[in-house]
Amino acid sequence: MKIPFFRPDITEAEVDAVSETLRSGWITTGPKTVQFEKELAQYCGTDTFVCLNSATAAMECCLRLLGVGPGDEVITTPYTYTSSASVIVHVGATPVMVDTAEGSLEMNYDLLADAITERTKVVIPVDIAGIMCDYDRIFSILESCKDKFHPTNDLQASFGRVIVMADSAHAMGATYHGIPAGSVADFTSFSFHAVKNLTTAEGGGLTWRKNDNIDNDKLYHRAQLMSLHGQDKSALAKTKLGSWEYDIVDTAYKWNMTDIQAAIGITQLHRYPSMLARRKQMLETYRSNLDDDDVKVTLHYTDEGSSSGHLAIVRLLDLGESARNEFIVKMAERGVACNVHYKPLPMMTAYQKLGFSIMDYPHAYEYYSHEVTLPLFTLLTDEELDYIIDSFKKSHEECK
Repeated sequence: MKIPFFRPDITEAEVDAVSETLRSGWITTGPKTVQFEKELAQYCGTDTFVCLNSATAAMECCLRLLGVGPGDEVITTPYTYTSSASVIVHVGATPVMVDTAEGSLEMNYDLLADAITERTKVVIPVDIAGIMCDYDRIFSILESCKDKFHPTNDLQASFGRVIVMADSAHAMGATYHGIPAGSVADFTSFSFHAVKNLTTAEGGGLTWRKNDNIDNDKLYHRAQLMSLHGQDKSALAKTKLGSWEYDIVDTAYKWNMTDIQAAIGITQLHRYPSMLARRKQMLETYRSNLDDDDVKVTLHYTDEGSSSGHLAIVRLLDLGESARNEFIVKMAERGVACNVHYKPLPMMTAYQKLGFSIMDYPHAYEYYSHEVTLPLFTLLTDEELDYIIDSFKKSHEECK
């Protein structure tokens, strides 16, 4: 049996939606994108949602909206994909990494307060695997350190403390104390990349929780300007009779989502509840069959919150990095593709050039050295799931 790490769940409904959009004559940013934004805002419990071409664009857009730049610091975790930190570099700010807690995917909150300085503007928690971070604790820490916060523009000042921008690339559909992702952090970015639970092939978006101090229309308009070269009139608006003229009010970026992508996303969103339910079922099957003293399957559903069930993260506690790598090879020989989430950023060349060393992040390294991610996608059959579990047990035994 050959089982890939991932297969996108695309049905005839998505194909039909794309065909309809192609035949409509409107294939770039237009009415479908606006519809998708409205439906996503409703799903997240927010007033406004901005669809963009990636979660990376969403995070950079947020930092630029906030006026974060040279001289500022932004805190995140070393245990993530590069986009969580690269956007900090993109805007000219300094990335600061806080090690994970021992045996945890989340940053060590006990160290967070010490990492905040008078230059800190934003914290980027990462909801790895779709499991939301402890936002109550994060906000409590930031409130306790608000005397260190020195805003440099009106939007920053409206918060009165360091701002929380969640990297929820994995977490669309997750909840924290019953509150949906998107309505928990000050700002939240999502990914709709091909391997995400809900996909538009490539894509992402930004939303922010309801805040009386924020003018939603103004902020949305600023984000739209930033995503379309600073052009003050969208292509859709220019189709009105006599409305050809426009201005470029900023030398901005090209981050927009197309209606073709939005058509896929709308269809996926309508199917999403059943997709989340299937992910939960598969994760519970993994836990009930694999979790023991030496194997820990990450818990996704607790009294604190419900994950989006994006990744099946497993820790092989009795195997070190070398043996873990051998395990992945053994699984591949049995036809099962596995992955690792994540190799900590300080182990990467780009971040070593910035002065980071994995020696300063022992807990992140320790978690990584035992971690393996098993296939988890909604087209995975029960027969394939059973085969993965059987292959896991055999491969694990061989690598001990």
